[in-house]
Amino acid sequence: MRDHALFDKIDLHLIRVLHTVLTERSVSKAALRLGMHQPAVSNALKRLRDFAGDPLLVRSGPGMVPTDAGLRMIEPSASILRAAEMLFDDVRGFDTATARNTFRIAASDYLDPEFLPRLVAVIKALAPLAGIEVQALSASSDYRDRLANGEVDVVIGNWSAPPQELHIGKLLEDEVVCLVSQKHPAVRRGWDVAAWLEAEHIAPGATHPGAKGVIDEHLASLGLQRRVAARCAHFGLIPGMVASSLLVLTTGTQYCSRFVYTLPVVTITCPVEFPPMQYYQLWHERSHASDANRWLRERVKGVAASLKKH
Repeated sequence: MRDHALFDKIDLHLIRVLHTVLTERSVSKAALRLGMHQPAVSNALKRLRDFAGDPLLVRSGPGMVPTDAGLRMIEPSASILRAAEMLFDDVRGFDTATARNTFRIAASDYLDPEFLPRLVAVIKALAPLAGIEVQALSASSDYRDRLANGEVDVVIGNWSAPPQELHIGKLLEDEVVCLVSQKHPAVRRGWDVAAWLEAEHIAPGATHPGAKGVIDEHLASLGLQRRVAARCAHFGLIPGMVASSLLVLTTGTQYCSRFVYTLPVVTITCPVEFPPMQYYQLWHERSHASDANRWLRERVKGVAASLKKH
């Protein structure tokens, strides 16, 4: 930008509004994420449009989409925010007592229903002034892009083959079992592979565009396909659905074991042999050397290790 007077009017907060509005593609969602009132975000967007000489975000059907100029501004604005976040970390180091970082964690809840609550509790106990954003993994956005753009610091989940371009930290592995109602016929009769495939299964929604999930990926590698009768994006609700139906949930025993004492469900052996589920945390090169993010990754690792003792 050649107009230095104009450049001086753009502060870091305005850059954060720019990046959030463009990535959320919604003024109202951006306001929620930023903790601002919607009119304040709208006013900031108006200033940004004046500075850019471009609408940046335009209406498209029921939603909004960035213009070409807006799309080109997403990565530079993310880069500015990343650099600002790390600017003083490198000089002062990361002090948990005074840190006001916002830790952004994208995670599935497949691992254990106690994992995220424990992680939040640990972070707040050790870094009481820090903020925390726990974001979902979904079919509508790619976690790799969110890591690269600085929208999240770590992604936690299970993949049969995590992407090699990211840093990978193994957390734990878990045996695959089936969770069924105590009244399911397989509890009394047992089942073979054919009966398991024909049963009515419930499965979670995709964690990123094109994802099949580790269960169906493995079945496909064996030339098999199960009958998925229901899908639910909210994994934590699935055990309740299993308890009141003949649906079958196939996932890790670490997750299932939390519900056998609170719901009329049991775990039984799956007749199809699956490799252990591998759970990882993933992070981008951009945050690899950050003291704050290194501290976050250690907390994730420590909480996952505590789950193994259950």
